[in-house]
Amino acid sequence: METKEEEEQQREWGLYEAYNELHALAQDLHTPFDAPAVLVVGHQTDGKSALVEALMGFQFNHVGGGTKTRRPITLHMKYDPHCDSPLCHLVSDTDPSLSHQKSLPQIQTNTNTPLSQAYIEAENARLEQDTSQFSANEIIIKVQYKYCPNLTIIDTPGLIAPAPGRKNRALQAQARAVESLVRAKMQHKEFIILCLEDCSDWSNATTRRVVMQVDPELARTVIVSTKLDTRIPQFARPSDVEVFLSPPPSTLDGCILGDSPFFTSVPSGRVGSGTGYLYASNDEFKQAVCFREIEDVASLEEKLGRALSKQERSRIGVSKLRLFLEELLQKRYINNVPLIIPLLEKEYRSVTRKLSDIDLELSTLDEAKLKEKGRAFHDMFLTKLSLLLKGTVVAPPDKFGETLQDERINGGAFVGADSVQFPHKLIPNAGMRLYGGAQYHRAMAEFRFVVGGIKCPPITREEIVNACGVEDIHDGTNYSRTACVIAVAKAHDTFEPFLHQLGSRLLYILKRLLPISVYLLQKDSEYLSGHEVFLRRVASAFNNFAESTEKSCREKCMEDLVSTTRYVSWSLHNKSRAGLRQFLDSFGGTEHSNACNNPTATALSQTKTKLADLLDSTLWNRRLAPSSERIVYGLVQQIFHGIREYFLVSTELKFNCFLLMPIVDKLPALLREDLESAFQDDLDNVFDMTNLQHSFGQQKRDTEIELKREQVVESSIPAGSSTLGPSSSIVHQQSASAESDHEVSTSQPPSTTSQPPSTTSQPPSPKAHHTLTNFNTSNDWSPLDDGIEVFLPNGSDKAPSREEVDAYISSSFLGRTARRRLPVFAALCTGD
Repeated sequence: METKEEEEQQREWGLYEAYNELHALAQDLHTPFDAPAVLVVGHQTDGKSALVEALMGFQFNHVGGGTKTRRPITLHMKYDPHCDSPLCHLVSDTDPSLSHQKSLPQIQTNTNTPLSQAYIEAENARLEQDTSQFSANEIIIKVQYKYCPNLTIIDTPGLIAPAPGRKNRALQAQARAVESLVRAKMQHKEFIILCLEDCSDWSNATTRRVVMQVDPELARTVIVSTKLDTRIPQFARPSDVEVFLSPPPSTLDGCILGDSPFFTSVPSGRVGSGTGYLYASNDEFKQAVCFREIEDVASLEEKLGRALSKQERSRIGVSKLRLFLEELLQKRYINNVPLIIPLLEKEYRSVTRKLSDIDLELSTLDEAKLKEKGRAFHDMFLTKLSLLLKGTVVAPPDKFGETLQDERINGGAFVGADSVQFPHKLIPNAGMRLYGGAQYHRAMAEFRFVVGGIKCPPITREEIVNACGVEDIHDGTNYSRTACVIAVAKAHDTFEPFLHQLGSRLLYILKRLLPISVYLLQKDSEYLSGHEVFLRRVASAFNNFAESTEKSCREKCMEDLVSTTRYVSWSLHNKSRAGLRQFLDSFGGTEHSNACNNPTATALSQTKTKLADLLDSTLWNRRLAPSSERIVYGLVQQIFHGIREYFLVSTELKFNCFLLMPIVDKLPALLREDLESAFQDDLDNVFDMTNLQHSFGQQKRDTEIELKREQVVESSIPAGSSTLGPSSSIVHQQSASAESDHEVSTSQPPSTTSQPPSTTSQPPSPKAHHTLTNFNTSNDWSPLDDGIEVFLPNGSDKAPSREEVDAYISSSFLGRTARRRLPVFAALCTGD
């Protein structure tokens, strides 16, 4: 029977060990495993670290006033009835697969400070001097102990409520850093939040204010009121105690775990030898915690003037909180098993495939195979580039696509001299997330839309007069030349920035093809993982080709712009001649109507007058007449618009022919030439074979460790989960503990051949003991009234009195051999 129980217990331990390893895997490898844990959240001096120590049954942390905890401390606790002193594994920060295993007696320093505590204090001191003040990296400690529950608890830095004002800015910055760190930890949906409140009025939601930002309904939050021993004397009336123990639903919003708060007290004092230490051992500290719980119950009953109900007593004391948390996490473990196993199998297959790929890479590290792989990658890369330009939906638009607004921010916008951007909503497909050829086409369409709508900049009279100048052979004016000078200057200054902006935008779009092509190669398992040097060379060759091609194309476009803005050929501006004719007809309309009244008599005189007026206004007179101004302005407008039309057509054609097409027809040959040249010169530098072998070897070792860890977890969870049903000793014991509150077992002194003392997770064998539950006492008091369950040897039916129980409990700490069991702490107190 005992052998069967031990085997069952071993399977249960395996389950908890598997979940502890699962939590480490989730942290180290960023795997999607939900490893349940208890996250302790509270303000400074709320007693977070002290409560964690009380739950564990021994002291380990750096506690006290002010900011002590500056890094989260993860405690993987495992109940081990055979471990008389805490056995700690301090996990390495640099290599999570390594840990330093020590028991507390072995790791005491000269000042009786445990190594884990010394490490924690040193880390806190280091971070206190650091600019960041706090760190989100967890200190991970694995603990095995006969008084430990099967829990994973994460102790977080204490929240800070700083005073306002400029002089408290440093403390305010610390408060923001701590709150950000704690909120990030609370985001894990699988964590149970242990929210600590140090207050007598539940209307003061100090810690809940932060917790409810992440868990608004408190659906995964357990509320704990700490320092109950200091709170009880503050109540003047029994009604105050009633409200405090059972707050109305309107006070505690949401549906908290456990339905109502827990109330705990942890005695002050540290474990150690010498002055300043109150407890000589962790056993004494544990006993003090037990007695503090009994005293709190007695004090509450005295204040209330009545005995506490079973429901009320189930929420008072560290032991009740520990039992509740252990049972809650155990249910989470069991419920998660069907979900965890498929995830583990999937991750196991992924890691196995990764290991096979690494072995394959290691087997192909010779020159011939590397050259073959390089050429194959070259062809596949070009295929993906061509596919992206032609159009595809394989790459997800939400990841690689860009709206026009995003494109303008990242690649630059088309902005004229007035620095005003054209409204993006007027461009077709502006709100769609595009990439590849579709994005290239949209950018070119926006260029046509923006540049095609540009009007000739305004012309001032001063510009006209300055453009007239002096001819080399006479001092008359030539307004046709003046118009050409003004038009070409305006056109060059207006269109040149758009040319550079178009080149920059299209180059940005083409460079985006590289990461999208890499994604497609990875999706099709055609990517050369691990060959970073070779891949960087290919990427560099592609980017260099795109940059040089864009520069060459832009220079060709610039030649066209210079040619059209340096010399005006009137044959290219037919619209200018037609516009000028229309303008001159309107200019002479009034004089023409007057001449029609007497065409014969005045024809000659009018012709001479018109010629003289024309010469006077356009050749001899420097005073700018309205007619001359309108002539110049009309000529400038028509010349500018002609240059704009030619610039649009030639620029689009040249970018398509000398930027887009070379990616299709010239890039393959250039990349192949660069590749073959590199293969001939120095293959080792192309693939970095020395570092490649070392890198793949390290990846293989890391992957094998990861695979082994997953194998351990996967093999442990099914073995442990198969026993965790209603008949499980742990579940059965917790159910029994839920029915009876504080339990204390007494027995005759065990023989030297007896089994190890019974504990919470392993109740005393029914062959050896029976409980006092079925016996009636001879007086009005029963041990159950004080939450004590007395275990008697078989054959004994005498119910002890209250005085006898008190005397027995007292004597167990004064040297008399005894056995005493409290349900949650599994307190085994033996003496000689």
